[in-house]
Amino acid sequence: MTEATSKIALVTGAGTGVGRAASLALMDKGYTVVLVGRRLEMLEETAKLGPAGKSLCVTADMANPAAIAALFDKVKATYGRLDVLFNNAGMGAPPVNFEDLPLEQWQAVVNTNLTAPFLCTQHAFRIMKDQTPRAAASSTTARSRRMHRGRSRRPTPRPSTPSPA
Repeated sequence: MTEATSKIALVTGAGTGVGRAASLALMDKGYTVVLVGRRLEMLEETAKLGPAGKSLCVTADMANPAAIAALFDKVKATYGRLDVLFNNAGMGAPPVNFEDLPLEQWQAVVNTNLTAPFLCTQHAFRIMKDQTPRAAASSTTARSRRMHRGRSRRPTPRPSTPSPA
């Protein structure tokens, strides 16, 4: 596939875990993947695990709207299209009592986990709607393991519900 006709995917949080696995799977299917994250060394490690020439590493802070806009400007300038957006970047608050969680930390979690996927999807659709063939693929993952590190998934057991006979 030439660059002009290859399918382009963008994966946030591509340096580790689900983001890395999704990136590698997309590369194996022939996509060129824009690997996005905060740590360049982790993105480069993901790139090395995939086929040569099938990725582009871009560092970006998903809590920063200007960084998100610059990321999508780079995708548009480099490839002229985007076929898949995989919103995977996420963060959790430190395991503290609710009343002790600082507002700044709360806002960082909301900006990364809610606002960033919203902005990324808006930017992606602006690119996708103007290309031929049109694309409209987007996926968002819940980073529950990372968000709840050090805490149980359910702080209290749920009561059992008898199944209907």
